Amino acid sequence: MTQKLAPISKLYLLVIFVILYTPIFFLVFYSFNSGGTMYDFEGFTLDWYKELFSDTRLLIIVLNTIVVALLSALLATIIGVFGALAIYNVRKTKQALLSLNNVLIVSPDVIIGASFLILFTVGGMKLGFISVLCSHIAFSIPIVVLMVLPKLNEMSPTLIDAARDLGANEWDVLTKVILPYITPGIMAGFFMALTYSFDDFAVTFFVTGNGFSTLSVEIYSLARRGISLNINALSTVLFLFTTLLVVIYYFILQKNKPRGMGARK
Repeated sequence: MTQKLAPISKLYLLVIFVILYTPIFFLVFYSFNSGGTMYDFEGFTLDWYKELFSDTRLLIIVLNTIVVALLSALLATIIGVFGALAIYNVRKTKQALLSLNNVLIVSPDVIIGASFLILFTVGGMKLGFISVLCSHIAFSIPIVVLMVLPKLNEMSPTLIDAARDLGANEWDVLTKVILPYITPGIMAGFFMALTYSFDDFAVTFFVTGNGFSTLSVEIYSLARRGISLNINALSTVLFLFTTLLVVIYYFILQKNKPRGMGARK
């Protein structure tokens, strides 16, 4: 029965991937169109990319996006790791803390963005780089926690007990036993937070002030002005950067995989 379902499942996956990636490849294909439209492909050109990279304002926005993504992912990873450790060590209220952690993940982005906007406005914070950074850190922390907790749950308590029996203090247990063991989860959380921050639009749209913008908000702004293949070129660069992050994350996972795992059946 399983063998009969295998070709059907493969066909199903193929159809899903075609549906997901066809619009993206369509967008990438027409970013090289010299005709200036997404209807008829007249010829190959790199003019849209040249125009894109000669736009100083857009390059500043790209830099803003990368800085926010890297800083928010780094800070969210640090906070998320300690949050996961705290939840792991709690016994009675663990489920309650997990539920609170998941609120920002299951809540609609529009509600989260509006909530942050109200918070920053009431607190008197000027909307801009700091407001975007704080909001990205906030919605990235639960993602990191969910990436790290499974690795903590996989870890045998005997490892910690053995380290303490050998004379290790709490700092040594944390830095030499726990953190090395959960490193794959930490890396997964960092790259997930980086990707979420880099691609986020809904929350960023609410908390972005005048004079500061990110790529996702800028793409939305350009799209509202009308069809331009600059949008295709910018979206293509964004897609390739996100793909590069996924590839880097994959190779990190392969490097951290225990030797001999691939040989097991």
